[in-house]
Amino acid sequence: MLGKIRSGLGRTRNRIQHAVRQLSGDTTVPEALEALEEILYTADVGPYSQELLEKAETAFADGTLLNPQALQTWLQNELEVVVLDPGDPLLRKQEAGPTVILMTGVNGSGKTTSVAKLVFWLQSRGQSVLVAAGDTFRAAAVEQLSTWCERLNVPLIQGEKNGDPAAVAHDAAVAALSQNIDFLVFDTAGRLHTQKNLMAELDKISRVFNRKIPGAPHHSLLVLDATTGQNAVRQAKLFGECVPLTGVVLSKLDGTAKGGAVLAVGRETRLPVLFVGLGEGVNDWEIFQPKEFIRALLSPRS
Repeated sequence: MLGKIRSGLGRTRNRIQHAVRQLSGDTTVPEALEALEEILYTADVGPYSQELLEKAETAFADGTLLNPQALQTWLQNELEVVVLDPGDPLLRKQEAGPTVILMTGVNGSGKTTSVAKLVFWLQSRGQSVLVAAGDTFRAAAVEQLSTWCERLNVPLIQGEKNGDPAAVAHDAAVAALSQNIDFLVFDTAGRLHTQKNLMAELDKISRVFNRKIPGAPHHSLLVLDATTGQNAVRQAKLFGECVPLTGVVLSKLDGTAKGGAVLAVGRETRLPVLFVGLGEGVNDWEIFQPKEFIRALLSPRS
């Protein structure tokens, strides 16, 4: 995985490599702190950057950090604490009935493509999957999802145009139960409507699922576009107020110079980043592993 992550972080790494090399080279404490500041702000780590800078200054002052060359290892250890380890995400299905996964996120976040990647990932582990198109208001979303499902040979449940997404949830639950499906993946609408409407819609979908499949939805994943940087944190907080989120999927990591958004999401929301998208193909998808991510980000090698 480390090679794929390093490649996916190419733009971020290109922007911070000079500063990373300074940390491991012959440099003074002020120069090392300046390089640290460049790394944190260029990678878009967010408000946590200032706290880290102050901790580093204190560590040099009290002797915890003996020399500038120790700063890189210190930084790696500090960042590993920030990002929650996802462990073994979604590998265990429910003992009885389908495991329901609610996919949320704004339009343009890469949500539909992430649904396809998740389906492919589950299939590769021997799981049967059914997909439901809950975005009944956007024909393009349903068409895109339908195309992916055809390629992956996965059944798709869809409703009437502009119909009630909760009705799609009901039909999908009935189908998943009758077909003895392992995982039901429900793609929600990504409209930027008001928080009140968003909350009401997601709550209704969840209640419908729970009536048919006790405990559902079992996972509520938020897809965030890594290229949006700190805006991803704001989205996570908004959606977290509308539905109990269990994890984050960070898409388009390969297209951003703001790889630090992963750290910002973990720090500000305390949600684990479960998966990262590293390209357009269905296999451009990895379980997020914090230590490997941070190692790839801070490696001085090109």
